[in-house]
Amino acid sequence: MHPPTRHATRHHCTHALRRLAAQVALGLATALAATPLLAQTAADNQLADGLQALPAPLVAPQAPLSTVVPSQVLRWRQEAQALEHGENGMPRDPARAATLYCQAAQHGDAEAQYSLAWMLSNGRGIERDDAQAAHLFLAAAEQGMPQAQTMMQRLGTPRGEPPPCLQPMAVQLPAPKAPPVQLASRQPHQPRQPLTPPPETLPPNAPAPIVNFVKLVAPDYQLSPQLVLAIIATESNFNPNAVSPKNAQGLMQLIPDTAARFKVRNILDPAQNIRGGMAYLRWLMAYFQGNVVLVAAAYNAGEGAVNRYRGVPPYAETLNYVRKVLAQVDRVVYPYDASVTEPSPALPKMRLAAADAPVRR
Repeated sequence: MHPPTRHATRHHCTHALRRLAAQVALGLATALAATPLLAQTAADNQLADGLQALPAPLVAPQAPLSTVVPSQVLRWRQEAQALEHGENGMPRDPARAATLYCQAAQHGDAEAQYSLAWMLSNGRGIERDDAQAAHLFLAAAEQGMPQAQTMMQRLGTPRGEPPPCLQPMAVQLPAPKAPPVQLASRQPHQPRQPLTPPPETLPPNAPAPIVNFVKLVAPDYQLSPQLVLAIIATESNFNPNAVSPKNAQGLMQLIPDTAARFKVRNILDPAQNIRGGMAYLRWLMAYFQGNVVLVAAAYNAGEGAVNRYRGVPPYAETLNYVRKVLAQVDRVVYPYDASVTEPSPALPKMRLAAADAPVRR
């Protein structure tokens, strides 16, 4: 047997090196691919272990929040009812009744929306307007009023823009939680000290396992832990077994369609539920360009309703929901990942509406 030539030896070594490099590359790729999965599994297991020590009460079905309106809104509706029918010693004044119904309707009162729609559709003391009536019936129907749902079956889908009585309310923002930081004057030649932002305030009743899990995972979704925990607190008050009358489930109250949309296999698994909710939040943040008012409204009522009403929909539940979320966050605009989705096509009109009705502090 002849000894191998230098060329054959070099070819053999090159082939071996390539094979080794391929094996190393494959191993490295496998390790890198497994790292997020291992981290996700470890984080999920950490949450699951922590939740075992938490009480898991079952939530009884509650009355829809849409039936709850502020006392001032309730007074507007009651006065409007008295003026419409000439009751409680008040003279009959349909025009004034319609004005008060309109105010209450804009604040999300489903009964006022239905009553005004009835006056408009029947010309009861005011000019008949079936187009506006259809929009008002729809708003009341979307809040669960059976009579309005019956009317919608007869009238069909409304056409055109919602009427002025359903224009978005300017949601009042909470007062700043802390005064602006005043910079101390520095001496000449003293190096400037970098400013560190204050830590985010978190819900005091948030269980530590959930807080730790959100802090660990939220950065993967480009989300603030404070915002995620504010949504969880408002949705379920940190009850992993919460189930709403509309079949929203778990800590972040995912409905089955949303869970499927973001690939959640077990909707009542706390870790999967939080991940699915954060995936939806990340999408909404990109869709509404970091506007927490619109994001919170869409998480509660759906992005379609926010687009249709050009802002927070006129639902008592949603208006109340947005206020609760805003009370738990330190800012109303957060950074977002613009690569997740295209922005809402309704945003330009929303900005014009906001310019006409600025948000009050």
